[in-house]
Amino acid sequence: MTLDELVPLIAQHRSKGRTVVLANGAFDLLHVGHLRYLEGAKQLGDVLVVAVNSDASVRAAKGADRPVVPAAERAELVTALRCVDHVVVFEELDVREVIRAVKPDVHAKGTDYEVGTVPERDAVHSYGGRVAITGDPKSHSTTELTTRLRR
Repeated sequence: MTLDELVPLIAQHRSKGRTVVLANGAFDLLHVGHLRYLEGAKQLGDVLVVAVNSDASVRAAKGADRPVVPAAERAELVTALRCVDHVVVFEELDVREVIRAVKPDVHAKGTDYEVGTVPERDAVHSYGGRVAITGDPKSHSTTELTTRLRR
């Protein structure tokens, strides 16, 4: 789904009094840590929107050998998770544009962050949203998994 397609759907959810949560990430080589993060994010509201990094933004953040799985496939896998309501792929290096368009009530980040270290917290706080940390301790990592597989 595109951001232009997503925004009217979010307006419909809001008109019904639903709380919108946004989670984001690369979700390359989907693992149980991703699942626990997204399930935890869903518990923070009624509607879970997941923003998946594009291939170019993953390469910029993680290196030339990433992503392992193309964005369209990563988005399809995330969409298939029971806890996820909507998925959008974003091109930017951070999720601020999606935040500005969707204005989630809650922006959920994983446990590799603290509320005060979430890079996009300024965008969330600008309209009165809140940032929350969810998921299990950061004991699962795609980067570590790909390193192990390459050995």
